[in-house]
Amino acid sequence: MNPEFSKHLQNIEDSIKHFLPSLSEPSWQKKTFGVLPEAVKAEHIHPLIETTRSLVDLGGKRWRPLLLVLCARASSKTEKKTESENFAYKLSTLVEFVHTASLIHDDIEDKSESRRGKPAAYITFGMDTAINAGSWLYFQAPVCINDLDCNDALKLRLYATYTEELRRLHLGQAMDIKWHNDNTKEPSQDEYIAMVKNKTGTLASLSAKIGTLASGADEETVAKAGIIAAEIGAGFQIIDDVINLTTGNPGKKRGDDIVEGKKSLPVLSFIENNKDNKEKIAALHKCFETAGKEGIDSPAVEEAVLMLLESNAVEEARRKGIEYINSGCEKFLELFGKENPDALLIKELFASMIPPSVKGEVHA
Repeated sequence: MNPEFSKHLQNIEDSIKHFLPSLSEPSWQKKTFGVLPEAVKAEHIHPLIETTRSLVDLGGKRWRPLLLVLCARASSKTEKKTESENFAYKLSTLVEFVHTASLIHDDIEDKSESRRGKPAAYITFGMDTAINAGSWLYFQAPVCINDLDCNDALKLRLYATYTEELRRLHLGQAMDIKWHNDNTKEPSQDEYIAMVKNKTGTLASLSAKIGTLASGADEETVAKAGIIAAEIGAGFQIIDDVINLTTGNPGKKRGDDIVEGKKSLPVLSFIENNKDNKEKIAALHKCFETAGKEGIDSPAVEEAVLMLLESNAVEEARRKGIEYINSGCEKFLELFGKENPDALLIKELFASMIPPSVKGEVHA
């Protein structure tokens, strides 16, 4: 790993521990809840911390907060770079906490049993506790804005950006839920891309926008950075779709998207490529239906995977995902400057995140 990344990541981890400590300390408690009745004890707050920290502590790539820091540095004037960077470290928790909260809720909505190799939060702590803790973390996320030593105008812009992106995130999730709960209709590929730009891309967009706002960048730069980041985020969601059908995502079995009935880009490509072959489409639908009833160990899962691989639909999706990522990186260089060292680090970051198994062609 680039030593520059390591330095930023350590500061991000320190910020996470500050805004989400293992124990409810008086100063943190006051910043989070204000003045509470005396009857409220640390043991009452603990379920919120324990449930959310259990997932935060399992790690994750932390690329979203790292992108936030790099965008702050890349868009900052030289004399303000240190101040922008320090703001960015505090604000990095905003995107990481929103991401963590969304994962807790995602697992409930998708009925996923595991996350990062461990039982999902709702299985470990109970459905009611997980829903409540995940919701709380959405509201805990912007506490870091209050901690900034800046004017109220900037804080207002940060809050407005946060709430707008959060609404977009839930819109994307609503689209995804509707489609995987309805086996009678598939979205168009354009609709799918719109969904992932909202659901997955919005967290990348939030990172880029908050980072550029932290540097004092103008509205045009902030808006452009958000659009570019959302495109890259969509690219990585597509890559995630491909991995799900090839090697399988870390901590999960290959093809669990099929069990969940997700209309991923490879599935939509398959349907588009076979629109004149109703038998093939019906066969794929049947596999999805059977897999949904029988679970991840159903032979229908591998049957569907093989159909998608042999049709070249997975390879088409892989190319599309790589294209979005590469194109977005070049746009960041155009926005911040082709020789800007932090813009070059953004490109290096995303290049390092593409798994070797996805860089080459996918075959059945």
